[in-house]
Amino acid sequence: MTHPAVIDRRTAHIAWRHHGNTGASPALLLLHGFTDSATCWDPVVPALAGLGGTGGTGGIVATDARGHGGSGLPEGPVGPRQHAADQALVLDDLGVTEPVVVVGHSMGALTAVTLAATRPELVAALVLEDPPPHGMGGRPRGVPAWLTELRALDLAGRVAYAREHDPAWSEAELPPWALSKERIDPRYCERDVPLLDPLHDLAPDVRCDTLLLYGDADRGGMVTDADADAFREAAGGTVTTVRVPGAGHNVRRDTADAYLREVRAFLDAVRSRRPR
Repeated sequence: MTHPAVIDRRTAHIAWRHHGNTGASPALLLLHGFTDSATCWDPVVPALAGLGGTGGTGGIVATDARGHGGSGLPEGPVGPRQHAADQALVLDDLGVTEPVVVVGHSMGALTAVTLAATRPELVAALVLEDPPPHGMGGRPRGVPAWLTELRALDLAGRVAYAREHDPAWSEAELPPWALSKERIDPRYCERDVPLLDPLHDLAPDVRCDTLLLYGDADRGGMVTDADADAFREAAGGTVTTVRVPGAGHNVRRDTADAYLREVRAFLDAVRSRRPR
C-alpha cells in the first residue's frame, strides 16, 4: 500500500500534519486522545485515506492537541471547547470548501462532538472512538502516576511496555505511541478543565451523522451499552453505535480490521445518502 505524502505545518500554536493532496479541502480530520499525538494516526492513515468519501479530495489532516506533540500550550484552561476552537482555527486556515469527516479518539472524540455542535458547517460526519461518556472537568489533577512512570523510561522501554501490555497492537503502533508520551507538556495536566456535560447531553446539538465505536468495559472501554443507547436516543436518529468485541478503550489499535470495517461501512452509508 502506498503511503500518502506528509507535510508538517503549523497554525498559530497548533502543529498538524497533512497527508496526501494538499491542493484541496481535506476529507478527514483526525483528533488523538490524551497523551497521544498526530503521529499516532500514521499507522492507520493509509487505510483511512480511501474512506473519506463524504468530504473533499485533499487528503487527511491530523492535529496535535494543544500541549501535545509539537503544539504549544497557551495560557488558560484546557478542554473540549478550547480544543474544538483550535481545530476550527486550522480548518479556517486551510480555507476548507467542503465539510470534513472528523475522526476522534477519547479526548479527541469529545473535541469532535464539540466542534460539530459549535461549527456545524465544518463537519460532514463524526466517527467517535470510545469518548468519555460522563462528562469531565473541574480542578486540575496533576500528572497521572502512570504517565510519570512511562516518562521515566526511555523510548525502547516504553515500546517494550506497550508490546507487553497490549499484545494485540501492531508493531507499527508502538513507536508513535511511545514517543508521544515524552512530547506532552506536563503543565497541561495542571490546567483547569471547564465542566463538561455528559455525552448524551451534547447529542441534541450534533446534527450530522455520527458513528460511535466502543469496546468492552472489562478490557478498559469507557462507554457502556447503556451510555451508547442514551447517546443514540438523545441524538434523535443521527447516531449509529457499535460495540466492537475484543476491543477496549483503543478500538482501532486493539481490533484494527473491525475498526476499519465499521468506519468504511458507515462512511459508505453516509455517502450514499448525500445528494449527487
